[in-house]
Formats: sequence, C-alpha cells, structure tokens
Amino acid sequence: MLKQIDNFKIHLRGRNLSAHTLRAYEGDLRDFMAFMSLRGWIHARDFKIQNIRAYLAYESQKEPSRNSMLRKISSLRSFAKYLSNRGMIAINPFKLLPAPKRAKQLPKFLSEADAARIMDAEISPRHAARNKAVLELIYSSGLRRSEALGLNIGDINFAEGSVKVLGKGGKERIVPVTDIALEAISNYLTTRPDGGDGQAPLFLGSRGVRLSGEGLRLIIKNSAIKSHIARNVTPHSLRHSFATHLLNNGCDLKSLQEMLGHKSLGATQVYTHVSLERLKKVYDDAHPKGKSK
Repeated sequence: MLKQIDNFKIHLRGRNLSAHTLRAYEGDLRDFMAFMSLRGWIHARDFKIQNIRAYLAYESQKEPSRNSMLRKISSLRSFAKYLSNRGMIAINPFKLLPAPKRAKQLPKFLSEADAARIMDAEISPRHAARNKAVLELIYSSGLRRSEALGLNIGDINFAEGSVKVLGKGGKERIVPVTDIALEAISNYLTTRPDGGDGQAPLFLGSRGVRLSGEGLRLIIKNSAIKSHIARNVTPHSLRHSFATHLLNNGCDLKSLQEMLGHKSLGATQVYTHVSLERLKKVYDDAHPKGKSK
C-alpha cells in the first residue's frame, strides 16, 4: 500500500491545494500507514472498513480535537476514492462509513478597540514600518495568512486603493484597501534598501527574503502581548475581526463573501451568528428587563 500512498501524494500535489493542506493530508496518511504496517496490513486489499474503524478507534484514544479527527477521516476518504477510481479496491469502504458533521465554531475576533491597539503596537523599531504595513493590510482587507505573504509589490494598486489577491484554488480577486493601510505600505516601501520592482515580494523577513508564516505569527503574537491582550491572536483572528466589524457596521453578506474569497455564501453566514450574539448581549445589557438586569 506504500506505493499507492506515494502515488496518491503525487496526485494531491497536482490538485492545486495549499501547502498547509498537503502537509495535513500527507501527515494523516503517514500515521495511517504506520498503524497498518505494525499489524501486517500492507496491501490495498487491507484497506477495508474494519481496519479503518480500528485505526480511527486507535487515534481517538489520543483525544484529538473533533476537527482533527474529521480531517483524518477526510484524508482517508479521499484516498479511498482515489483507490476505487483506479480499480485498486473492489469496494470503497467509506460507502459503509457515514460522514460525521463538523462541529460549528464561531470565529474568534477582536473588538474594534483591541484591533486598533494591535495596529499601533511597536514591537521592533527595526521592522516597525513593515509590521505596521502587514497588520494594517490584513485587517484592512481580510486576507488569509498565505494570501498576505504571497503578495508582490505590484499587487498593490495605490491609485485605485485595492489589492490583487491569489486565493484558494488559485483564484484571483480584487479587494479594497483602506487609506491607512495604503499609507502604511507606502511608508514601509520607502524603508526598503532595494526599493523592489513590481515582481518583488511585498513583505520581507529579516534575511531579505519573503516573510514566512512563522514570522507573521510572531509579529501578531508579540503585537497582542505589547497591547496587553490576554488571548491568542493569529492572522485568522484579524481576518475574522475584519469580517465581523464590516457586518456590524452595515456591510451586506454578498459583498463580504466576495472580499473574503468564499466559494459559497454559507461559509460567510457564520459571521451573522457572531453579530447576532453581540446584538443579543447589547439587548440584554440595555433592555430594562434584559437577562443581565
């Protein structure tokens, strides 16, 4: 089965998946193969329902999060479909295994005041202009981590106040950028010794190459600490804050969907629940007979 898994990995790399998704799939399959090999189940014919159930039971003993288990199931389901489509197994075992539903989690976001404090936190005088620019841009335009880090200088349109983003599945979209973010980016570019042409990475790390995901994570983490925000703040927290603050201030769902790069409106609708929770709290605090009275 090892050969089939290696071929499946090659197949996945041709599907234009993100690097993060590829690592997750490959890690899940590596764990599965290790479990199967220890039991002498090394052929494609061993990929059957009882062995899959045994593996999932074994993994559940490690008490992973629900979403981690769902991802493992999804990885194996994709592998089963791959084997079935190529005639390597007679029956797709996942036809006998119902797909569990993903737990709905409301996105965690910052208050508008906390978001403003993070934007203004100076954690590194040497990279203050860059840090300000990347934070303002992510919050201004709701970019994913990979989208922000993948930007080149030429993707910023200062004249139109927009940014060209390469999103999931290689799909491009144009997203508005605030004047504050544009000013921060302009200030940052004047500090770069090389200037950089349109094809140069927008955000550079300490070594003069494209800023890494870990580098961005530390910028946001340290900015939150400097701002005395006692919670874990990530690039996605800024994206969630962008979406929630827009909805709270009257943005319609369809426009928000386009700016976030969601394929379906359903993915965007989760933010309506966040806004509704906030509305309920305001109501309970303000109404004479609200729950908080």
